[in-house]
Amino acid sequence: MSSKKKAALGKGLSAILESPETDITSKDISGNYVVGAVASIKVKNIDTNPFQPRDKVDEDSLNELANSIREQGIIQPLTVRKMGYEQYQLISGERRLRAAKKAGMEEIPAYIRVANDEQMLEMALVENIQREDLNAIEVAISYNRLMEEVKLTQEKLAERVGKSRTAITNYLRLLKLPAEIQSAIQEQRITMGQARPLINIDDPEKQKELLEEILEDNLSARKIEQRVKEINESKPEGQKKTKETRQREPLPKRYVEIKENLTEKLDASIKLNRNNKGKGNIVISFNSDEDLERILSLMDK
Repeated sequence: MSSKKKAALGKGLSAILESPETDITSKDISGNYVVGAVASIKVKNIDTNPFQPRDKVDEDSLNELANSIREQGIIQPLTVRKMGYEQYQLISGERRLRAAKKAGMEEIPAYIRVANDEQMLEMALVENIQREDLNAIEVAISYNRLMEEVKLTQEKLAERVGKSRTAITNYLRLLKLPAEIQSAIQEQRITMGQARPLINIDDPEKQKELLEEILEDNLSARKIEQRVKEINESKPEGQKKTKETRQREPLPKRYVEIKENLTEKLDASIKLNRNNKGKGNIVISFNSDEDLERILSLMDK
């Protein structure tokens, strides 16, 4: 693993694989090899990872990898954890393991590690996220699982996977889209860039209607943004602005600055609403109990 990739992984997979808790030097019961090194392990002795975040693998791609393995062998070792005498559980490398079985391999190279269940989940998810062939929904689901099951805030998650907090937020927002749109992203009928503007439409039915336009006319992201603006601005014929709508004028510069300062200080999503009479509210979003405690501690300072 190059130093460049280690830096990209930040404190996530790389740190876990290299920590004292996961890279020890005790001999295997058989005395044949050392935990923490690369060993040749029988395929039949490796159980699949129950935390594997990806359940769909393209069969054509898998067959291509199997053919490559028959010719070249496995270049990048899998990572497993030792469960007992000659018994292991996969941490990362699900696709390589499946392809090795297809290729009829009896033994494969693997790193042997020690990890608890939470580490297993984090390692599998972080390794999964680093793959280049994941669609945006798969990435978003992995991010969401890291936050919910490993109890990471968006800030900590960004550190783990080497992404900006904004990038994490953009992926997570995709999970709020209707199932039809998420499926279109997964099936690569639309891109993440085409899907993101749809988040700004409140009505799910209108979101799905615009999806049909995108698929029919192959609209660009810029054109989709224009259509979203038109949809949000359109009113039924003869409808006039309500009192509430008239009161939602752009925030004065002073209040915009207040919102920006709060966002920066609390590192959280802030909504500040104010009508022409000076009444309004501030909404602070948080992602977990831990994130709420973090925000509250910052507010006390």
